[in-house]
Amino acid sequence: MEALIEYLARGFLIMLTISMPCVLVAAAIGLVVGILQAVTQVQEQTIAAAPKILGVFLVIIIGGVGFINLLKGFFVEGMAIAFNYVPRNDNYVLAADYYKYTTPFEGEMKDKFKNQPTINEIMKNPGKVPFIDHSQKMKYLPAPQTPMPKPDFVETNTILGR
Repeated sequence: MEALIEYLARGFLIMLTISMPCVLVAAAIGLVVGILQAVTQVQEQTIAAAPKILGVFLVIIIGGVGFINLLKGFFVEGMAIAFNYVPRNDNYVLAADYYKYTTPFEGEMKDKFKNQPTINEIMKNPGKVPFIDHSQKMKYLPAPQTPMPKPDFVETNTILGR
């Protein structure tokens, strides 16, 4: 469990490492453009958008290979944890042959379709569509409800004036 938490923490650090240069460049360009707009008294809000987009695009181009290498290393480490560490830890993974010794729905599906024809009978009679016998259909009845629900503790005290 500790390895998974450490891996999650490393993922957050990589996320910050990749996004922080883009955010800082956008903030710096926004600050410079804001100062220039204050000096020149041009108060157009759309002027800052183009330089920010260009700056973030340049950061992604310059640091893209490094960002990809960080993500690739993170992915390789995650696969190593998933396929090497977790299977060795008996607390997290079932045995590889677990399915041989279990029958998960054994009691539930025993006689569900006992009146149904086999596949051979269906193939011999293609016009006869197999349906469950009407006596086997479940009957849906409304749930029994009391006509007046019983008041809870607070309502009982209010009614009795306590």
